Amino acid sequence: MFEISDEGVAAALASGASYADARVVIRREQAVSGRNGAIEGLRESESAGVGVRALVGSSWGFFATEDLTAVGARMAGRQAAAIALASSTVPGQALELAAVPAVVDTYETPHMEDPFEVSLTEKADLAIDLTAAMMSGADVTKAVATFMFWDTEKWFVSSQGSRIHQHIVESGGGMSAVAVKGGESQVRSYPQSYGQFETGGYEVVRDLAFAEHTGQLADEAAALLRADQCPAGEVDLILDGSQLSLQIHESVGHAIELDRILGWEAAFAGTSFLPLEQLGSFRYGSSLMNITADATIPGALGTYGYDDEGTPAQNVTIVDQGVWKGVLSGRDSAAIAGVEPGGMVRGDGYARMPMVRMTNVGLLPGDSSFDEIVADTKDGIYMATNRSWSIDDQRLNFQFGTEIGWEIKNGKLGRMLRNPTYTGITPTFWGSLDRLAGPDEWVHWGTPNCGKGQPMQTGHTGHSASPGRFRNVRVGVTG
Repeated sequence: MFEISDEGVAAALASGASYADARVVIRREQAVSGRNGAIEGLRESESAGVGVRALVGSSWGFFATEDLTAVGARMAGRQAAAIALASSTVPGQALELAAVPAVVDTYETPHMEDPFEVSLTEKADLAIDLTAAMMSGADVTKAVATFMFWDTEKWFVSSQGSRIHQHIVESGGGMSAVAVKGGESQVRSYPQSYGQFETGGYEVVRDLAFAEHTGQLADEAAALLRADQCPAGEVDLILDGSQLSLQIHESVGHAIELDRILGWEAAFAGTSFLPLEQLGSFRYGSSLMNITADATIPGALGTYGYDDEGTPAQNVTIVDQGVWKGVLSGRDSAAIAGVEPGGMVRGDGYARMPMVRMTNVGLLPGDSSFDEIVADTKDGIYMATNRSWSIDDQRLNFQFGTEIGWEIKNGKLGRMLRNPTYTGITPTFWGSLDRLAGPDEWVHWGTPNCGKGQPMQTGHTGHSASPGRFRNVRVGVTG
């Protein structure tokens, strides 16, 4: 496969590219889903091919083919260079790539149990058993469980001398119970609304202990049908780690993508409110807000050895004690902005051009605990598990809804609340962060469905978070 990548790079250079790289990617995917005590779906697919990038002047060209032969790779290289040459006829400053060392290396996701060696029967039985157990709950009319697995091999070659082979294994799943009565429906999910996914083998699924949570989901979904509506007003808001992880994804992760900040990209998530000239000084949040983009965290979903430009995975400071310090970048955007390349460029399979993507963009833990935060809250609401979200195309004004909430009075959790929502403005909201749970409650949440680009690419990202409290947040918004 290295030889095939070599052919693509050589053909692009011979056709006029100043720089070229090529990736052979072979990916296998599998999904098993159950519904109401029966199998709903089994899906397995495999894709294989080579994609070549070529740089001419200020412009990239990209071409991909499933023809994994020397002839196919050379054709892809020539086509990539031709596209770049055509694009370069539009005037623009010649693009210099930020320097990264040429490396020859291999990387493999640490895993104990190959998920594709575990029988479909075992996976299907798990989905059947979990959904049947949830269906035994009062008022539960729908129960679903889905498990997904990815096995990806990449062979990367650059014209600057890098030759990198990677084997990435990803696994996970989730389940939900839906209760319906009198025209009202409520849902409870585990571990979060779209499941939990990590880099690792089938041990990820086993460790999540799904069967231990079916009764709780069914009971809470039914109880929500009779719970009081979330009141409207301003209160202290405590978010569980999974909801806080999505808050990070939407109001930090997309906003710090340098291609959005530079105006190069706007699809699926808009641009960014962040002014590049204020990098290093802009006040993003309170002093408790410490965000990193760390692609080296063992087991997290946004972890790998090298990105799809051959830049090593690394830990980059994004927000330090509330001050914006870093961005998600590629070699081209880093050179424009004058920052070090962070190793944050990935493509969705062989047939998509790599672009800036989130790695593990997470909020470092504090020194408190969930119980201590509740005990310190006189009048508040605790919200858990995302149900809906909306944010403007600059990642500034947002509204989120969660599956469940609890009122907090005088340091104690009280009545259950249905349809909880909260709203805010990004810097103001993060500025109100005043308590964070510590490392014992810090979880590397995985998001397997981040969309970006046209044609759309699905990215796998991680977001570490522990429960946190935000002061004087507007809640109970219904419109």
